[in-house]
Formats: sequence, structure tokens, C-alpha cells
Amino acid sequence: MRLALDEAELAVRGGDVPVGAVVLSPDGTTVLGAGHNEREATGDPTAHAEVLAIRRAAARLGEWRLTGCTLVVTLEPCTMCAGALVQSRVDRVVYGARDDKAGAAGSLWDVVRDRRLNHRPEVIEGVLAEDCARMLTEFFRGR
Repeated sequence: MRLALDEAELAVRGGDVPVGAVVLSPDGTTVLGAGHNEREATGDPTAHAEVLAIRRAAARLGEWRLTGCTLVVTLEPCTMCAGALVQSRVDRVVYGARDDKAGAAGSLWDVVRDRRLNHRPEVIEGVLAEDCARMLTEFFRGR
């Protein structure tokens, strides 16, 4: 999660909401892809930290299936990112702060564990939640 928090700092420098994500290899020792929100920098509404980290991990592996991998992200994924997590077949999603307004991994919705879908990753929430939430709170106070 500390690596994801470092990514979130990069988002702030780019004027974006501080969300950072990393995709870890199946053994948990290698970062396969990392990302932070880049919507403001790129003008791309899909440039969320999770999507960018997933894209980079898939490019590094040379395939779209991230079986065995773990995505670690500072904020609970939204519906778009939750769908990307299901589609990429990650085994595990670890997130810090809950998102009661747009979260789709257990708070507002639970897309990633919807029994109607063919893949349901494990979800671990609340890792360094206070640190993750503090970064978001400070960012929005400044706005």
C-alpha cells in the first residue's frame, strides 16, 4: 500500500485526485504495473489509477489475464475499475479508504463479488485506510 500511496502523490502533482495503484505478481514480490489518476493530465475519463496499472501489468506480462495477481489501490474501486478488475481476472483486490459515494467493491455496490459474474476476486479492505483517507481529505480541502 505504501507504493500505491507514492503513486497517489504523483497524481496530486499532476492536479488530479490522489489515487494510486499497483499490480503485484502472483508471489507478491514484483510490481508488474503501477498507476495514478491521470484524468486531468490526459483528458481521458478512463485514466483511473487502477485501469492504468492493469494496462501496464498486462503489457509487461504480454497477456490480458492477470491470474494470480493482486491489485493494491488507495481508494475503493469505482464501477468502471471494478469491471476492469473482473475482466482482467486479478485474484485479489486490496484497498485503503472506502468510497461511500462511488465504491464498487463492497460499500455502495459490490461488483467484484457479484455472483452473476464469472470471476470474483478476493477483496481486502481498510489497509492503511487512515493514511489513504487523509490524503484524499487534504486534497479536497485545498479545492
